[in-house]
Amino acid sequence: MSAILKPLSQELFNSVSQQAAALPRLRKNHNFHQHPDRVQRFINVLQPGTYVRPHRHVRSSDANGFELFLVLQGEIGFLVLDGQGQVVQTERLSAQGPTYGLELEEGQYHTLIALAPDTVMFEIKEGPYIPAADKDFMANFPLEGTLDAERQVQAWVNLFRPSPP
Repeated sequence: MSAILKPLSQELFNSVSQQAAALPRLRKNHNFHQHPDRVQRFINVLQPGTYVRPHRHVRSSDANGFELFLVLQGEIGFLVLDGQGQVVQTERLSAQGPTYGLELEEGQYHTLIALAPDTVMFEIKEGPYIPAADKDFMANFPLEGTLDAERQVQAWVNLFRPSPP
């Protein structure tokens, strides 16, 4: 019996990037796992302007709520927030380095933005995926698809712009 391979190829990146650019959310996942799998493995392709509402993951006591993010193409701005929604840490993750990825502990509010077109991120987290329980969203942030969400993304993008001399 031969192994079934699921390549992470430039062809896959290009295909999912085109799909993401055509969607209102400006992002698209491509799963390597099945929803009931104990380990979720997927690429998340993001285009500039996508809005990821701040959230955290809280798992049951027999599960681990960590997330691992690795940028394979492009660049993202990663933000960690406190319980009131204030940014407490930022990290620029880039396929060119010097920081390529990170692991986030369970229970940390976070969000991310695309800083380059066709950004491809590989994510790993414990499953199974249960949509109703996957994310605990921060209530004081706008819903997706609103003008307020667009303004919020722009404010976060500004955090990653170089300061004038």
